[in-house]
Amino acid sequence: MLKSSIFLLPRFPLSSPYHRTICFTKMNTAPGPLSPKFIPVETSEITSVSKSDGFKFSFVSYNILAQAYVKSALFPHSPAPSLKWKARSQAILTVLKSLGTDFLCLQELDEYDSFYKRNIESFGYSSIYVQRSGQKRDGCGIFYKQDCAELVIEEKIDYNDLVPSIQYDTASTDKEANLPADGNKKLESKGDLSSKNSQADRGDLNDPRIRLKRDCVGIMAAFRLKDPCQLIIVANTHIYWDPELADVKLAQARYLLSRLAQFKLLVSDKFDCSPSVVVAGDFNSTPGDQVYQCLISGSSLVGTLPESSDDMPIPLCSVYASTKGEPHFTNCTPGFTGTLDYILFSPSGDIKPVSYLELPEPEASDVQGGLPNYYHPSDHLPIGAEFEIVQ
Repeated sequence: MLKSSIFLLPRFPLSSPYHRTICFTKMNTAPGPLSPKFIPVETSEITSVSKSDGFKFSFVSYNILAQAYVKSALFPHSPAPSLKWKARSQAILTVLKSLGTDFLCLQELDEYDSFYKRNIESFGYSSIYVQRSGQKRDGCGIFYKQDCAELVIEEKIDYNDLVPSIQYDTASTDKEANLPADGNKKLESKGDLSSKNSQADRGDLNDPRIRLKRDCVGIMAAFRLKDPCQLIIVANTHIYWDPELADVKLAQARYLLSRLAQFKLLVSDKFDCSPSVVVAGDFNSTPGDQVYQCLISGSSLVGTLPESSDDMPIPLCSVYASTKGEPHFTNCTPGFTGTLDYILFSPSGDIKPVSYLELPEPEASDVQGGLPNYYHPSDHLPIGAEFEIVQ
């Protein structure tokens, strides 16, 4: 989400197949936030998270919408009281507490030191955090239950490191390379009151040093599960939003995979093990596009990054795609409704998803009018999975 210095989620034209007219109906009631449940993969019956059948750990990823980006002009479809910091922050805490998962990966996490850290940790979590580069106030955080996991090593990812390191092919900056995978032409950002100002904020996109400097970050860490004693790697990230910079988004995705592979090798050598990998985040990319294909295949036909036998991408699989199919949407606003958020895991590892977090159907009343609203305190929905240790 970017308007001037404000980060905006991607917006597709109202004529786009991704647009849902249902989002224009405002809600006039003031109910409390909903608490989604986990649904077993086999039976599809709603149940609570359980560890009775062997060791399982639960995992949620959630773009909570940074308060720094909450402006009434950008969310005119939302009930005004639901955008207020006091109400929205408490609603987010209510949702996170009700989920009670072992791992929480949060994106657009601002007010970390002043609010979220102490409040979420009061629920029994510890946490690690990385703030975005430059003057951005939000970042990515991983919260983990102290009685489930122990942090053993962590690394932060700054995608601005691509600026000096990537071998940038100037031919890839032509008009065709910058189109999104669905072939849409220029897509304006939501709330863009001045395309001229928006373009100026992005700088000279013909300069690869400016084009790649998007101030996006990620964080990854190895945890020792306490029962059984096993290491897993958890990564959390937020990829750049702009569909016009598809090549930049793809470069970030490839850099993430490269860093993950190096980190896994480091953890494997240091602790003499082969850790499983779980990756979560807002990838600002829809199912089937180039970033998505890169993430689940470990390779892509577009974009170049130095590769070696030590940092070949880790094969990853989407939790929802492998269980029930990707959701209809994880982000819902009048300008755009679609799936942007994913939880990925290493299918050849020692874990498997046994349940997934329920998500509303397109016709559900709690998403009518668009998000945020009284039911959902963010313009994104939480996604989640319960993993079982395969022994």
